[in-house]
Amino acid sequence: MTTGTWGWLILAFPLAGCIIIALGWRGWAGRSAGWLGSLAIALAFASSIGAFVSLMAKNPDQRSVVSNAFDYIDIAGVHVSMGVLVDPLSVFMCLVVSGVSTLIHIYSVAYMDSDRGYVRFFSYLNFFVFSMLLLVLASNFILLIVGWAFVGAASYLLISFWYRRDTAVRAGIKAFVMNVIGDVGLVIAAFLLFDKTGALDYAGVFGQAPHVFHHNDGVLVGACLMLLVGAFAKSAQLPLHTWLPDAMEGPTPVSALIHAATMVTAGVYLIARMHPLFELAPTAADIGAIIGTATLFVAGTIALVVTDLKRVIAYSTMSQIGYMILGVSSFGYAAGLFLLMAHAFFKALLFMGAGSVISAMGGIQNMDRMGGFRRAMPFTFATFTTGALALAGFPLMSGFFAKDSIIGYAFHRGGALHTTLGVIALATAGMTAFYSFRMVFRTFFGEQAPEAAELEAGQLAHGDHVNPVTGEHEDTEVGFPGADHHIAERDWLMRFAMAPLAVLSVIGGIVLIPGVTDWLDSFLEPSFKDSQHFADIPSSGAEWTGLVIGGVISIAGIGLAYMLYMRRQGATLRLRDRAHGLHDFLSHKWYFDELYDRAFVQPIGGFGRFGRTVVESRFVQGFVVGGAVGVVRAGTNVARAVENGYVRAYALLLVIGVLALGLYFLVQSS
Repeated sequence: MTTGTWGWLILAFPLAGCIIIALGWRGWAGRSAGWLGSLAIALAFASSIGAFVSLMAKNPDQRSVVSNAFDYIDIAGVHVSMGVLVDPLSVFMCLVVSGVSTLIHIYSVAYMDSDRGYVRFFSYLNFFVFSMLLLVLASNFILLIVGWAFVGAASYLLISFWYRRDTAVRAGIKAFVMNVIGDVGLVIAAFLLFDKTGALDYAGVFGQAPHVFHHNDGVLVGACLMLLVGAFAKSAQLPLHTWLPDAMEGPTPVSALIHAATMVTAGVYLIARMHPLFELAPTAADIGAIIGTATLFVAGTIALVVTDLKRVIAYSTMSQIGYMILGVSSFGYAAGLFLLMAHAFFKALLFMGAGSVISAMGGIQNMDRMGGFRRAMPFTFATFTTGALALAGFPLMSGFFAKDSIIGYAFHRGGALHTTLGVIALATAGMTAFYSFRMVFRTFFGEQAPEAAELEAGQLAHGDHVNPVTGEHEDTEVGFPGADHHIAERDWLMRFAMAPLAVLSVIGGIVLIPGVTDWLDSFLEPSFKDSQHFADIPSSGAEWTGLVIGGVISIAGIGLAYMLYMRRQGATLRLRDRAHGLHDFLSHKWYFDELYDRAFVQPIGGFGRFGRTVVESRFVQGFVVGGAVGVVRAGTNVARAVENGYVRAYALLLVIGVLALGLYFLVQSS
């Protein structure tokens, strides 16, 4: 089978799964729709492995294959084919996306079991994975934009999946609007590039760019900034980040899918894919690195005080994506993609563990209500802690090698800018370790929550089915979460999905150990053979020095969390009271939502109200429509008075009309 055929199969299986599940929704019984959806993604993963094997059988110079199915556009000098690009970068993304998504699907088979929207959920989930795979396999900007928009639409469907929750609907709309802003940026970038290069396929644009753009060309910098707008909206980077924490309104498997393998990594992939343009426009790349660093710091500070378990993990995603953006924008492509892979493993694991705990709590997500689950949920505790260690960058875990390789590359770039960015990233690594184990200690240790005691006694709490954000009571009909709760300790499917991720979170760093292995570098090199920076990496000694420093910082952050939450319980409350201003600032998420509400939502809402009350009601309905109605009514009144049924009156009107016409002609002839 050819390499291109494998690429089409990667897309075909999730698309077929989505369509078959949707069309046959009345006929699916039990978990059959979930199993079919999982099988479709598993087959996409198998096809990704087939594409990997096919690529590796070729010479490195031939590991880039474009397979065109047909001409999509061919008019007025514009030629775009419906084609896929199968190269090491796209195959790497396909392996990560389809592999982790397969495990999330399997987890969902059990987790969503009692939800009355079960079939709809798996149709949406397959569509989401298809959209992401289309995005990474696209060989031109048109298909890239289509996949980009599809991912945004799928995120709206899944975030607002429990559509009878007002908070979920608002969160879905917020995510959709933010992502449309990114879509517009991507479209503008494509227009700017097409105008100068006359091409829309990657090969054409990248081949023409050095000939039509000079170093830091203004148009090219503008196009790259528009690409960054698309990347920042999709990957929840400042200032287009506020949708991601609210996306926790979707079911927990959706959170795992969005945060781990799909949507938020799209921006990282986009910058890596467009590296020939960013290397010609380093000013835009520097702006990307600055925004990524600012995001990782801002998100890290917020995660220190948030008490919603899923939202802490969400802010950690924003922070980790910031590291990846810093990496690829600093031209450390392998380092950024290395963290993308490792992050997919441990972040999916953390969300799955959080889902298990939240189910045990009867849907409650507030860590202030949790505690003491270590004995009641030993498997969840072990796997969640493994994910937290990887997130914290604990020595020898996957996150340890991946995150510190980015920091090391920032220092290797040198200069005041990248050195400063490296220092901020290093300081935020300490915060990451602290809030990672803040979750562990507050959830699994300390005073036992009533639900934990109940579970330890053999009873699973189901709660009162309330909205975890508003506290309002909810029923279990369609459009709300299902009646039953599922935890890893009681469902082997959930354990089956979480166990491989725990193992990969531990050993995933083996693909790129300084001075020991360079497997990831070697595999990705053909996709970056035109890069001036790919081979410019820190020395092994410098990388190991950075790893030692990073390991010490990680251990220190975990140790501080242990002191504050285990040894000196109540110390954080005293700190909060002493620095209540700072705590309020962070708990309000740096007031970004309030700022956007006053700057955009309220003015636009006021404009809308003005349009509704003044323009629509008074002018359109009152003056235009009302005036027309008045004229018609007056005319009908006159006609009604004239149409009285008396022949003599009609004859008189006829005579008057004839006399008026005669008078008119006499006047005209004089």
